Amino acid sequence: MKEKEKSYHFPSYDLKGRVAVVTGSGQGLGKWIALGLAEGGANILVADLVAENASQTAQEIEKMGRKSIFAEVDVGDPEAAVRMMEMARRELGSLDILVNNAGINIHKKALGMTPEDFDRIVRVNSKGVYFCSQAAARLMIPQKRGKIINIASAAAFLVRAGIPNSVYAMTKAGIVMLTKALAEEWAQYHINVNAVAPGYFATPLVADRLKDPEASRSIVESTPLKRVGGPEDIMGAVVFLASEASNYITGQTICVDGGRTVL
Repeated sequence: MKEKEKSYHFPSYDLKGRVAVVTGSGQGLGKWIALGLAEGGANILVADLVAENASQTAQEIEKMGRKSIFAEVDVGDPEAAVRMMEMARRELGSLDILVNNAGINIHKKALGMTPEDFDRIVRVNSKGVYFCSQAAARLMIPQKRGKIINIASAAAFLVRAGIPNSVYAMTKAGIVMLTKALAEEWAQYHINVNAVAPGYFATPLVADRLKDPEASRSIVESTPLKRVGGPEDIMGAVVFLASEASNYITGQTICVDGGRTVL
């Protein structure tokens, strides 16, 4: 007897009609992520501390045929986070995706780190992610779906000799565990919470180091794929986690680092 043919629901990476908020998306990784989500079909609220940068990214997205608005936002202000999420829902129609990309670093050795430096990094990298996620979840819970994607770092898992990263690494390691905790708490509402941990990417923040032949060579030699990351590398991972293709994945951190964290 012929076996009954199965009917499959093939997963889609299409984000058409979805609305995403991407923090820190005026430049660098955040901008690439926002453009990648827009290419996938999403409409985007571009959030950045520098309004001019946010406006430019929004204009590029609109040229792609998507809707985009921008907001000058300090993610470390919980009330500003609430206003940002409500703005996305009000002006773009919903809130389906949040990418917590905004982050800062201060390269000082531990003995030179001041309480003010510490508070500044933690305010953005930890408090900002926490309360942006909370504000987004409050809108996602009633609709019984949502995707929250946190940007961690390879620094959450390893130390690079000679690069002082103690507070930054602490906050990024915290993002990995926060991702797990929120994933468990919000799974009942079909909200997926995952993270991406980038390695070295050719962004403005590391441009000076990449221009230094010795530093650039050291970075490449410590990366199994022998190159730094580009826009398409971070776009692919985030679009996957934002799409229905990742519906059975939650609480996970994907290292997008050319293999750096396997060494």
